[in-house]
Amino acid sequence: MKKVIQIPGAPAPIGPYSQAVLKSDTLYVSGQIPLDPATGNLVQDSIEEATHQVLKNIQSLLNEAGMTMENIVKCSIFLKDLNDFSKVNEIYGSYFRSSFPARETVQVARLPLDVDIEISCIAVL
Repeated sequence: MKKVIQIPGAPAPIGPYSQAVLKSDTLYVSGQIPLDPATGNLVQDSIEEATHQVLKNIQSLLNEAGMTMENIVKCSIFLKDLNDFSKVNEIYGSYFRSSFPARETVQVARLPLDVDIEISCIAVL
């Protein structure tokens, strides 16, 4: 059986999907955008702030599932502008203590709500 995981108090997803789904010992986290779950507002002042918000959202989902960033085995990063890669990469790296997950980073034409970044991941207990 699967269990839906959601950030407490966060607005509902903007489509027919769950923020994350836990199946056995694996957590599948849907693409997270820089939406502040407390206010429902997008964080878009800079790519740095947006990246921090996305990663905080991922941390919240992992915490709800009893996991940490160290449980992540795979990430997918979607950027509106690949010129932001080095800024995103520096912030992303600061959220991990030891072995980094497998990852790809791609530039896309457009993301939901016209945000600059979206990250999805898979974590395992």
